Amino acid sequence: MNSKVNYQVWLKSILIVSIVSTAIHFIDNYRFIDLYPQPTWITAPTIYQSWLLLTAIGIVGYWLYRFKKLWLAYICLIIYSTTGLASPGHYLYGAFSQFSFKMHFFIWTDAISCLAVVSFVLWSSLIVKEWQ
Repeated sequence: MNSKVNYQVWLKSILIVSIVSTAIHFIDNYRFIDLYPQPTWITAPTIYQSWLLLTAIGIVGYWLYRFKKLWLAYICLIIYSTTGLASPGHYLYGAFSQFSFKMHFFIWTDAISCLAVVSFVLWSSLIVKEWQ
């Protein structure tokens, strides 16, 4: 099997895990918006709208990667990763004790899964240098 095909499988797997993880966290945040400490400008509609928009950008990033438009793919994937990398920002608006175990778990699985997306982009662009 071609190594580039393997890279696509890796990215697809990482992205699926990340999309599922962020969906779970964003759904929980949407349903229990009053329990999550967060800035006042975050509302129920902004939660699902931002998830839909950023997830679409991530899927476009994967599609661009498949068709070897690597730099555009990298940009889209980095933009998408803000979906989860911003999740620990909840801690700027509330004490650690204000969060349930479930909230902590969703925040960190979200952040870690999106960190995996960023790691893939860095690995692909800086170490493997697929763009060459």
